[in-house]
Amino acid sequence: MTSGQQAAETPLSGGSPTAEQQASSTMRAIVQEAYGSADVLHMAQIPKPKIAENEVLVRVHAAGLGRGTWHVTRGLPYALRLAYGLRAPKNPVPGLDLAGTVVAIGAAVTRFAAGDQVFGVGKGSFAEYATARESQLARKPANISFEQASVVPVSACTALQALRAASQITPGQKVLVLGASGGVGSYAVQLAKAAGAEVTGVCSTGKVDLVSSLGADHVIDYTKQDFADGIEHYDLILDIAGNPTLSRLRRALTATGTAVITGGEEGGSWTGSMDRQLRALALSPFISQRLTMVFATQGSADLEHLAGLIEAGTLVPAVGRSYPLEQVSNAMRYFDAGKARGKIAITI
Repeated sequence: MTSGQQAAETPLSGGSPTAEQQASSTMRAIVQEAYGSADVLHMAQIPKPKIAENEVLVRVHAAGLGRGTWHVTRGLPYALRLAYGLRAPKNPVPGLDLAGTVVAIGAAVTRFAAGDQVFGVGKGSFAEYATARESQLARKPANISFEQASVVPVSACTALQALRAASQITPGQKVLVLGASGGVGSYAVQLAKAAGAEVTGVCSTGKVDLVSSLGADHVIDYTKQDFADGIEHYDLILDIAGNPTLSRLRRALTATGTAVITGGEEGGSWTGSMDRQLRALALSPFISQRLTMVFATQGSADLEHLAGLIEAGTLVPAVGRSYPLEQVSNAMRYFDAGKARGKIAITI
């Protein structure tokens, strides 16, 4: 515990803490005691988290709501509960992405100090305060708001690592992004375009304008056209949304093209879309096309790289809608309905 924390949590003199001191040791947070729909989320006053020696305490100004948080709230697929808790989440406060100000640092932290503005991944970011490892934070780009910064970490790191998994993209290559209007997809379109690719995004009718504004050269409305109709073939497909069969992915690839699967929201309750990804890996060695997958991580090196792209204007976070902390359940319902354009930010 740092001296700053001790000062905040210890009474000035003997006896019981004052009301002001008691208030300073607690915070508002969204909590859940069970897995389920948005109805399990509610506001509570809980103790502030304590930091380990390699962590910082962040005053959260904004947090991102994405697919990962949705999965943890739901507890689906069931295999996820092996890591997060069998009957209920081990950490009752949901939320991963965050942007805010450092208020305290652990004894082993060297890259940050109190007052630094940061963004990255923390534990339980739907709260006024959250802890985060030093290795999962970077300084917030000065040219974007906390709301914009909060929707970058998980989604943009996933998009970046998916493109890396495809090996080097050369100018003029044709890249298809499935789920181009979502969190990961909105960054994948921009990153692929910045690499010189000819980018086609796939989305629903109401989000065509968004994908076009992100820089996509072509946009396919999946309600009107099948990306695997055989008219076009792509050097790279980033499969971020939906659950297309491997045969459809292969039909849309060139003879030596690559498909990178980062997700998929269908499949069984136990493993979700993982069976499709594993089948892709098993098939890949026996065909001329390359089928692979990516498990994204969030580290300071990638976050700093993304921050540089944001500061240069190459990458722009797409915040479709913002909600205050007390309306997280409404934000989750909106996300669950598939209405989100880009990312959803939670302001605190």
